[in-house]
Amino acid sequence: MITADIPTIMKIGPKAILMMLAGTFGVVIGGPLVYLLFVSYLPPDTWKGMAALSGSWIGGGANFAAIKESVGAPDSIIGPIIIVDTAVGYTWTGILLFLANYQRIIDRWNGASSAVLEDINRRLMDFEKSKIRPIATVDASIIVAVGFVGAYVCRKLGFGLYDISNPFLSEKAPQVAAIFGGFTWMIIFITTVGILLSFTRLRNVEKSGASKIGYLALFLFLTSIGAKADLRGIMEAPVLLLVGTLWILLHIGLMFLVARLIKAPMFLVAIGSQANIGGAASAPIVAAAYYESMAPVGLLMGVLGYLLGNYAALVCAFLLKLAAA
Repeated sequence: MITADIPTIMKIGPKAILMMLAGTFGVVIGGPLVYLLFVSYLPPDTWKGMAALSGSWIGGGANFAAIKESVGAPDSIIGPIIIVDTAVGYTWTGILLFLANYQRIIDRWNGASSAVLEDINRRLMDFEKSKIRPIATVDASIIVAVGFVGAYVCRKLGFGLYDISNPFLSEKAPQVAAIFGGFTWMIIFITTVGILLSFTRLRNVEKSGASKIGYLALFLFLTSIGAKADLRGIMEAPVLLLVGTLWILLHIGLMFLVARLIKAPMFLVAIGSQANIGGAASAPIVAAAYYESMAPVGLLMGVLGYLLGNYAALVCAFLLKLAAA
């Protein structure tokens, strides 16, 4: 977040936000619609698992955990849901990465112009090429210190605020208390502090390739997620797998429909979708596949998805509960 050029990124305009919200809306309405189609083939508590999955598909894993606790999803349904999340969600990520090779063709079909995106990408690349220098020990020390100390301080602040606010929220607003756990507050602090520091001289750590070290950690994180997935479990939940596939197809269809209406380039479709389905962890990777220097755009969109996730997923959970009733 510290290395993000916020003023330049903001020049992308409102289409990026609109595509992000279209993706969120697709997840919110898609879940209940698909559930109604398959309700007679699913166990009674499946709607709770799907509510948790909606959290994962509007922001990421932390939202998944928050909504799981909010609706009281049993562990028996969470296992198959995680398999669906991994198999369907990351298959779509792979497709988005593949479509990066054809974005110009899709943009011509869509009547969309990517001139602004190409200009921003060129300016960000020029900054990287003109300012970067070989990393020195002091640079590496600063980068590591900012990462670890910043994370530690934000964690203390987040869980400290949770300890203060939770007794009050648990009594007055239990649903809000279930959402705003210590981890959620920590992420909000990390995001806010990172954005604020991006406007200071500390942003110069990017001259030594700070974001490259950050993305190395990000790739290791994604690898750890993939290593935990047991794809053999897919055969144990064929109906849920079909539910997840149709659900994400509704999300994809709405994304391309809105893109067609507002003439949004494929890049905005990709990061708008991935910011929802994959969250801040994978949205930068998808963004960089389309434009090398645009990973911070994916990160910011992913963070927006994370912040929206709990609220939108609770709306989806409410609709799923109505469908189940």
